Amino acid sequence: MSRIGKAPITIPESATVTIEGNVVNVKGPKGELSETISDHVSVSIEDNVLIVSRKDESKDSRSRHGLYRSLINNMIVGVTEGYKKELELNGVGYRAVARGQELELTIGYSHNVVFHLPPEIKVQAETERGKPPLVHLQSHDKQLVGMVAAKIRSFRPPEPYKGKGIKYAGEYIRRKAGKSAAK
Repeated sequence: MSRIGKAPITIPESATVTIEGNVVNVKGPKGELSETISDHVSVSIEDNVLIVSRKDESKDSRSRHGLYRSLINNMIVGVTEGYKKELELNGVGYRAVARGQELELTIGYSHNVVFHLPPEIKVQAETERGKPPLVHLQSHDKQLVGMVAAKIRSFRPPEPYKGKGIKYAGEYIRRKAGKSAAK
């Protein structure tokens, strides 16, 4: 029984949702997104409320019911409010510089890492004295923000001994004790 799939989605005033066959399009002040829906579920709009229902009780239908409801809800929230991710660079000499759609990272390699961002992503690098540099990512597409943040983090994942590397803001890194001297 899908509790997530049964929950109706209220469409805000600033967003417009259109259904063309099995494609759901969402437009809002932050952008436009579309998602192709599986044949196992159907989507309907009644009085500014979007309802996702499954066509039968097969295992595929039940598994996709909550999935497509969540995907559509994420699209609506994205085009109205947007999504943000923050990354922290922990390490001596670690820096980040944002130039347009390019992010240049100095993260302990012999060369700087230059990452080209998709046009839907807005990036901002912030450096404050006494604190680790921060990279702010914003977009209307939740999947894209998460994917780009994970890619940037993969350039230098945090290590468990000193905690150096790129981590999500607020992420807890489990620390290990180093080698103890032999007696």
